[in-house]
Amino acid sequence: MPDQQRADARRNYARILAVAEAEVATHGAAASLEQIARTAEVGSATVRRHFPTRRALLEAVSKGRVEVLRGRAHELTDAGDSRTALLEWLGDVVTYCVTARGLAAALSYDDTTDSVHENSCAATIHEAGEPLLRRAIRDGAVAPDVTIADLITLIIGITLATETLPDPAPRAHHLFRLATAGLSPRG
Repeated sequence: MPDQQRADARRNYARILAVAEAEVATHGAAASLEQIARTAEVGSATVRRHFPTRRALLEAVSKGRVEVLRGRAHELTDAGDSRTALLEWLGDVVTYCVTARGLAAALSYDDTTDSVHENSCAATIHEAGEPLLRRAIRDGAVAPDVTIADLITLIIGITLATETLPDPAPRAHHLFRLATAGLSPRG
């Protein structure tokens, strides 16, 4: 948001964002833009001026959480076991996605967003996780054909599949552990 923006526009942006955070927390990615406008006491055109697409709104709502995940990835970059560090960070992503409704949708991209780089949340997550994955691949702890996009897509799928459960976190983490450990019994 440009510094030279009018004071009332900055206040509107802040109010809309605060309301949007609450609405997305309650209703997820399907939060009503019209309800956000009513609650923020602005017109729907004002909401759309600040957030021209639903994705732009979700990215703004998720930005703080994504920055925390970026910081966490950085903390784990030099952790002892590279696979453990990667899985710990990915587990953090799962936790954020199941507790912050709308984050999974903000991380995903669809036919209108051809590239992860056209999605700032996804780009930040990809950039944060890439060093952890490269290190795990280099150490032989992860198959060389695995990409960070594969792992984030897996998390998004798990999160979206469990988000309507009364308590989605345990199920989402179980499915994530199953996906990363595989089906073979431990022996």
